[in-house]
Amino acid sequence: MKRPELLIPAGSLEVLKTAVNFGADAVYIGGEAFGLRAKAKNFGKEEMGEGILYAHAHGVKVHVAANILAHNGDLAGAEEYFEELKVLKPDALIIADPGMFVMARRICPEIDIHISTQANNTNYETFRFWYGQGAKRVVSARELSLEEIREIRKNIPEELEIESFIHGAMCISYSGRCLLSSYFTGRDANQGACTHPCRWKYAVMEEKRPGEFFPVYENERGTYIFNSKDLCMIGHIPEMVDAGIDSFKIEGRMKTALYVATVARTYRKAIDDYLESEEKYRESMEWYKAEISKCTYRQFTTGFYFGKPDEETQIYDSNTYVNEYIYLGTVEGIDGKGSAKISQRNKFCVGDELEIMKPDGRNIKAKVLSLTTEEGEAVGSAPHPKQTLFAGLTDKAAIGDILRMKSR
Repeated sequence: MKRPELLIPAGSLEVLKTAVNFGADAVYIGGEAFGLRAKAKNFGKEEMGEGILYAHAHGVKVHVAANILAHNGDLAGAEEYFEELKVLKPDALIIADPGMFVMARRICPEIDIHISTQANNTNYETFRFWYGQGAKRVVSARELSLEEIREIRKNIPEELEIESFIHGAMCISYSGRCLLSSYFTGRDANQGACTHPCRWKYAVMEEKRPGEFFPVYENERGTYIFNSKDLCMIGHIPEMVDAGIDSFKIEGRMKTALYVATVARTYRKAIDDYLESEEKYRESMEWYKAEISKCTYRQFTTGFYFGKPDEETQIYDSNTYVNEYIYLGTVEGIDGKGSAKISQRNKFCVGDELEIMKPDGRNIKAKVLSLTTEEGEAVGSAPHPKQTLFAGLTDKAAIGDILRMKSR
């Protein structure tokens, strides 16, 4: 059985290192321009170089998104960007625009090119076309069922890889080709500046009653007619493998290190368990589901993988996030007293109960015995503004561990 790649998102160097530490086979990132997540922190040239070196030192690949739909004014800057990437040597470029594809092939032909889901890849002739142009991989459109992907696999060259989303936020528009953001705010989703108007609350207005807005009640919060649930296929890895998918992609380049650690670790274990035996995978299902619910998410759906969603699996719902755990920070070092050095991300106090997330799947409960600043000053709590602290815990933590706490 072929081992599928687990592809994890990272919006910053901190999160990239977390993805690597918690089980990614590959990480996808964006630079400061030409990717579709302009609101993410993203990577400057130096950070990208450091991230690529860190990943490669741990046997993990790095894919760089350059998947905007480019306008004339983007092309000169894109050419300079590809010249920089040629030196940094990522493993692959993720591209949607044919002009950007041609430019990348000319400037850095030694770097693999993956065709973004933004290119609307919905049939095997499209996959064949991109293979003929020199693409190594094509990302399937989110609107495809597993049966359609299986048919694509049968009708394309064996060496052409298929990448498909397995977890994360979904878009109401056809593979992300949305004009709502541009219409409402002037910020173009296809240039990476989406304001996510699909998550807003809407009402109905009758043509002859201007100014009278009528909510369509679905629950106490109203109806979110554009807002999608989150994709989660943790319970369907055998079907994903059987469809011939080479890379399982997690969405979330704007997510925290806690989110990335949680999804990477959970899917890593689920994939490895299934490859060992389907029985072990089935026996561990409750653990997977319990763990995956410990990061922020909307309600879950299987999207379009099993055909058009019905009433039970429909994808539209309230935009409310479920957030059971708070990210406190990542362990950056251990001092001479055994205290964990962290860059604190959210407030916590001496006496609080927290969990130490280990990359191997263990969750160790610990109590905060002390908090000390870098200057050695003892403090009773860690207020929200980011600072470096040394946390004395009842259980040992190691470099790279994630500290999290149940929401109050």
